[in-house]
Amino acid sequence: MTSSTGSFVPSQSTATALPRRQVLRSAGIIAAGATLTGIFSTALPAHGATGHFQHGIASGDPYPESVLLWTRLTPEAVATPGSGLGGDARIRWDVAADSDFRRVVAGGWAQTGAWRDHTLKVVAAGLSPGTTYWYRFKFGQEYSPVGRTRTAPAAGAAVDRLRMGVVSCANYQAGHFAAYRHLADRGDLDLVLHLGDYVYEYAPGEYQARDIVVRPHDPAVEMTTLEHYRRRHAQYKTDPELQALHAAAPFVVTWDDHEFADDAFSCGAANHTEGAEGSWATRSGHARQAYAEWMPVRYETDGQLYRRLEFGSLASLSMLDLRSYRSRQVDSQAEPAIDDPDRTMTGTEQIHWLLAGLGNDTQQWKLVGNPVMMTPVRIPSTLNAQELHALGELMGDGNIDGVPYNVDQWDGYVADRNRVLGHLRDNAVTDTVFLTGDIHSGWACDLPADPLTYPLTGRSLGTELVCTSVTSDNMDDILRVPERTASLSVESAIRALNPHIKYLDFDSHGFSVLEVTPAEVRMDWYRLADRTDAASPAQRTASWTVAAGTQKVRRTGEGILG
Repeated sequence: MTSSTGSFVPSQSTATALPRRQVLRSAGIIAAGATLTGIFSTALPAHGATGHFQHGIASGDPYPESVLLWTRLTPEAVATPGSGLGGDARIRWDVAADSDFRRVVAGGWAQTGAWRDHTLKVVAAGLSPGTTYWYRFKFGQEYSPVGRTRTAPAAGAAVDRLRMGVVSCANYQAGHFAAYRHLADRGDLDLVLHLGDYVYEYAPGEYQARDIVVRPHDPAVEMTTLEHYRRRHAQYKTDPELQALHAAAPFVVTWDDHEFADDAFSCGAANHTEGAEGSWATRSGHARQAYAEWMPVRYETDGQLYRRLEFGSLASLSMLDLRSYRSRQVDSQAEPAIDDPDRTMTGTEQIHWLLAGLGNDTQQWKLVGNPVMMTPVRIPSTLNAQELHALGELMGDGNIDGVPYNVDQWDGYVADRNRVLGHLRDNAVTDTVFLTGDIHSGWACDLPADPLTYPLTGRSLGTELVCTSVTSDNMDDILRVPERTASLSVESAIRALNPHIKYLDFDSHGFSVLEVTPAEVRMDWYRLADRTDAASPAQRTASWTVAAGTQKVRRTGEGILG
């Protein structure tokens, strides 16, 4: 549907006008279609893009009249990622209203070179709101793969539906990106929301699938230099499933810690040794530069990553940056410091920006792209040593009897969380949904006004929906047990002590699909059968909704785990 007043989801004629086979033929990525519900499987893509466009193409940050386009050029053999070699090159880009490019509506020339690792970002402007477009690049006589993208609806337009894929925590060493393939095969997504840990910093053998390095990282060291970060981003973008998903829909991204180093904060990281690994300022600067170069996002190194996208009158999407401004994580035993008002996760300017957006009633749904979990969680004292160890490995330092279990999340920055929840309460803000990654597990939660009185009052100020990891280890992997065995009792105990947590799955790898309508927000969780199998099928395992005006999650559908 091209009308700015209609659904943001393409109509049947638009969605089927360019089959995925046609979109990706020039990349050599050919796969069979997929069923949209239940268990589905497709043929494997043959291989990724070759020639001058080895790292595929992408779009991102859709506005009503523009969208960002991205590619990476290999103009000559020596111009490998991170090498600093190769001359400057001019690239042609075109955007068309049809898949055959008979109706080109925007285009131009842009230049790239070794100074930005031969990546290219351009903003295609002058487009129509709520419209599907196709785009491609050209260097010499070679065309890139063709991508499909879509602009956001016009400001204030009535929108029937917004549908997005939701993913996070895709560790290349821990498996294949079959989750991306399943999302690309759907053909019905308006955008893909990536909530962080798009790449991981570790060297081979430091973090993988239990004890198996499925696909070793390049370079074969932990990322610390600009060359390292560039090469790692480049390696991920050679993955055919990731290329397919980028070509299928625009991405909206933010980073978490592993785009830098584990448990990063404003002045350092748990996985950074000052001096031996250079200065944090230099290392994080390299990470930011590579991210700005290699990701389809309206961000440059000297700018700010947090930003807000709007989808007519239906929804706003506030993307947070929870690494650049945060205070150092406290020792989880130091309970008084956790709610120190001088400590911050967001920084002063970002939290003011967030609260202003949450108070805006121009859009019905206030969606928040939230890299780490907002929901308060207490850990039961009944868990045994192995279970507590697994929680610690999965989520960070853990304690019992009410002390926050993960000081890297909002639980470790209580003052900032209280500011956000207090704003929702004091201003009677409704329909706020935090969309979260990071924690390698699936959750559906109410955000209680007071966790201690919630069992009596049931009062919730908002909701949180958490997607699981694409490949990164979760509880059954840490415990070295079969899926959906030992984790069940841990999940049950956590839900019992935290009645605002309605759904919890500690074991699955996969992806989620979020659908937003005026009546409700719904998230479906999909589980891969085997993350180490590139041909893995996926199954819908849970569905939860937030009805408009309720500020509560509700179970729906079939196939619920545990």
